[in-house]
Amino acid sequence: MTALQKLGHGLRTFASDIAQGFFEITHNGFALSGLVVAFTIVTMTARPDLRQVAEVQLMGWLQERQMEPTGMEDIAEADTEAVDRATASNPKDLPKQQAAVAYWLSKKYHVAAEPVSALVAEAYDIGSRVKLDPTLILAVMAIESGFNPFAQSSVGAQGLMQVMTQVHTQKYDVFGGKLAAFDPLTNLRVGVKVLQECIARAGSVEGGLRFYVGAANIEDDGGYASKVMAEHVRLQQVAAGRATPTTPQLRTIPVTAPAPKQPATDDVQKVAVLGKY
Repeated sequence: MTALQKLGHGLRTFASDIAQGFFEITHNGFALSGLVVAFTIVTMTARPDLRQVAEVQLMGWLQERQMEPTGMEDIAEADTEAVDRATASNPKDLPKQQAAVAYWLSKKYHVAAEPVSALVAEAYDIGSRVKLDPTLILAVMAIESGFNPFAQSSVGAQGLMQVMTQVHTQKYDVFGGKLAAFDPLTNLRVGVKVLQECIARAGSVEGGLRFYVGAANIEDDGGYASKVMAEHVRLQQVAAGRATPTTPQLRTIPVTAPAPKQPATDDVQKVAVLGKY
């Protein structure tokens, strides 16, 4: 036998020994694992208290394993207080009048009824305390922002009531600072305070609205006061239980043309006029 043959024979023998050893180790390992499992089953059967602890630990392990591939471990901790921070309430829990207003606003401005319900409830509550009609407060909110709590104008008016945050910074101090302008309820409260001051200064609601929009010293307020008052009337109708459309209606008004020289060729015409209610 040559040296090369001897080397090959030695390598085959070495590989065979390794394979045999690996089989014996794994075989004994499986056997040992089987004994451990059997022992554990017997122990759990005899000790219900240990079985309960083991079940809890097993469930925890399985949940961890389930979360690992989904990447949920970063947000696994539930925030049970999140619902308390949400500016929302069930419209069915409101008084009938307030619920009707909330549903109407929700439909007209394409916003969820739940957050609108919270704003309606707050408007009625604060309105009764400061002697302002809550439907007027809601009308200002509707015309100013369309119920967008993050709205901002080109001149810096912010939030639901479009309060000039930089001008009324001190009013936000009791709420923790001017960033509270984007908290819906805080913005509503500050806006009501500003509106109340404007009405007291002007001596009338219409005059106060002109002050509120910054048009007190100019002739044209862009129709702002008229828009708010028109929405105010609509909301009063809704609160009173009257059917009130959420969209402008078309009225067809017949108009008789002057008698022409050739009546056979010209007839009475009708003109469609867009009317807002």
